[in-house]
Amino acid sequence: MANRRIEIGAFSPLGRMADVGRALGHPSRLRLLALLESGEMCVCQTVALLDQAASTVSGHLSELRRAGLLQERREGKLVFYRWAEDPATRSFLRDVVTRLGEDPVIAEDRRRGERLREIPIAELCAVDLDLEAVGVSAGAPTKGEGDVC
Repeated sequence: MANRRIEIGAFSPLGRMADVGRALGHPSRLRLLALLESGEMCVCQTVALLDQAASTVSGHLSELRRAGLLQERREGKLVFYRWAEDPATRSFLRDVVTRLGEDPVIAEDRRRGERLREIPIAELCAVDLDLEAVGVSAGAPTKGEGDVC
C-alpha cells in the first residue's frame, strides 16, 4: 500500500485544533492568556509584565491571535489584545486558565497585572516600561527590540 499524504486545511476542525495546540505550547503564551482573562491590555503592558523583548511578546500575541484565541484592537500606535469574543472560545480559555491553578508565576503575573491596569499607559511608556518606576514591584523589563509605545 502506498503512503498517501492527507492534506489538512487550516480552516478544518483538525487544522484549527492543531493551531490552538501549537499556540498553547509555550509558557509565555499561557501567561499571556492568564493575564488577559481580566480584560484587554496594551502590548507595552504585557512586555513589561513578562520581562521579555517587545518582538518576542508581540510574536506570542500574534500566534495566539492567529489561532483564534485573541482579538486585536489598534488605537493610534498602541495595540491592545483581549480574549476572542466567541463564547465557545472564551469557555475553552477559562478551562485552560483554570487548569493553571495556583501556579506561582501566574499568581504573580495576576497581582502585578491588576496593579499595572491602574496606571495610565502613557505613564508606563514615559518611564520606558520600568515597572518599579511606576510602583509595580518585582522585575525590570527587557529593553530594546521594537518601539511598542
